[in-house]
Amino acid sequence: MNTQVTYSFVIPFMNEEDVLEALLVRMTALMGALDGACEVVFVDDGSSDQGAAIIASAARRDPRMKLIRLSRNFGHQIAVTAGLNTVRGEAVIIMDADLQDPPEVVHELVAQWKGGYEIVHAQRRAREGETRFKKMSANLYYRLLSRLSSVEIPRNVGDFRLVDAKVVEAIRSMPERDRYLRGMFAWVGFRQSIVQFDRPQRFAGETKYPLKKMMRLAMDGVVGFSDAPLRLALWLGALVSLGAMTYGIYIFVIALFTGGLVDGWASTIVVLSFLSGMNLLISGVIGLYVGRIHNESKERPLYFISESIGIAEAVQMPQPKLVSHG
Repeated sequence: MNTQVTYSFVIPFMNEEDVLEALLVRMTALMGALDGACEVVFVDDGSSDQGAAIIASAARRDPRMKLIRLSRNFGHQIAVTAGLNTVRGEAVIIMDADLQDPPEVVHELVAQWKGGYEIVHAQRRAREGETRFKKMSANLYYRLLSRLSSVEIPRNVGDFRLVDAKVVEAIRSMPERDRYLRGMFAWVGFRQSIVQFDRPQRFAGETKYPLKKMMRLAMDGVVGFSDAPLRLALWLGALVSLGAMTYGIYIFVIALFTGGLVDGWASTIVVLSFLSGMNLLISGVIGLYVGRIHNESKERPLYFISESIGIAEAVQMPQPKLVSHG
């Protein structure tokens, strides 16, 4: 990796024109205060506003500012990946564009990196401007994920972190399609540390992570880093089978000692409905994993780049080699 750049920033954005000017001012001040050469790679994840034009103008004024425009909206995790495939710095800082990841916290991340840590997570100590439901659901999710996951994923940590160049190379070697970067950074290992910060309200605009996207990201985290749902499906199937067997024995005893059964559909319908529901639940869990296998097997590129400014060569994800069966 080219070490002429010390600090690289990866900032994905989508429809954030209301905040980008303020972000550029604070990023310029931050780069001026750091002790090495910097670059900022902005990744436009299919914006429909003037955000890309704002960044393009900044990139023409300041060569440290760079822009990648994806051909459409591929999702936040893919946009971050596109930035990671482009950066050249010894230390790479991932942050969101909405200023809820305060650029000033980077100084603390850098201090930990200089202390020998290769991954420094920015952990949210407080979350201003968020509803009680979102805080409670986020806390519950992180607790659940920490119990289910095969690796220790720090709680209340988003994508705001600093990673060493060797960690970036490790992430680049992982071409999986359903990406949950928080789990991937925990999985690769290396020396990891945490810096806590108070997360402010959005500077402007609206969140780009509504409930539907948050639930999808949460599901990616659970399915991608735990086989607990499959094991739960196995035990549920065993429990339902045991219940059905017990009920069958009960019916047999009643028939044996009373000589007949009271006619009625209620119990039959209840049992059938319960068994059918459990079957659908277990099939759905298995289907999640099968769907991920199908998605991986298609081997499509993660993203396409429609335009780049300030970048000599925009890197695509490494693709598996095709094997000839002839």
